[in-house]
Amino acid sequence: MDISEFVSSLPENVLTGDDISLPESVVRKIFRFGEVNNDDIFYHLGCGVGNTVQIAAKEFGVKRSIGIEKKDEIASVAKKKIRRLKNAQIIVDDIRNVSLSDATVVLFWFNDEQIADQMTAKFKKETKDNIRILTILSPLGLIKPSKVNFPFFMTMKPFEFYKDLQEQIETIHGTRCLDFTGSWNIASRYVTELDVVPGEYQRFVTMVQCMVIWINAWNMGIACESEIPPPVKAYIGILKEFFNLDLSSMIQ
Repeated sequence: MDISEFVSSLPENVLTGDDISLPESVVRKIFRFGEVNNDDIFYHLGCGVGNTVQIAAKEFGVKRSIGIEKKDEIASVAKKKIRRLKNAQIIVDDIRNVSLSDATVVLFWFNDEQIADQMTAKFKKETKDNIRILTILSPLGLIKPSKVNFPFFMTMKPFEFYKDLQEQIETIHGTRCLDFTGSWNIASRYVTELDVVPGEYQRFVTMVQCMVIWINAWNMGIACESEIPPPVKAYIGILKEFFNLDLSSMIQ
């Protein structure tokens, strides 16, 4: 199976990050990292079933905890979860339509590049200074994060920007290029920290994630290697031979 066929076979929520609920232990870790406190007005953009909204309101005591969820059936589950909390609210709408002018901290976890670009423009235009935007795996575009504990990032306004992707990688990962080992370490930590993949599947998911990270680095000209290294060739071969998943078409 070619990678494009594999991707097209996946549910849309897997590709965009929709409907994926983070474990409560990870939510608390993100909130501690983001310094969420009782002076905050918290928004989760694409809140799913509302675990984050409930924990922000009940355990971290924020002034207001607002979840935005566009799917009625999922939002109804979230509403039941927070129905006894006076400082919590679920809004059924597209995240691009909701005002964020009063937000002090936002959790934003979308992999859709178009939505990310639209929301970055919205953050620039609409939110107030010192807002804390929490993201996972990467910061917003080339905006410099104010705080990093990979795979978690905090970005604060007014925004500052890296001059290019190499500067971003060097600041975050300590190297101006990504080799196979660095790509594996990034993938492994991401999979481990998010704790959403059952243990028996973690190595497979890490393998696929590592290959995608390295191949993207190669295509953008920021891979350390001048030739495709043996480990990459080996894992591409393993994925094709044993899992019928061909990533070779991704390599430019």
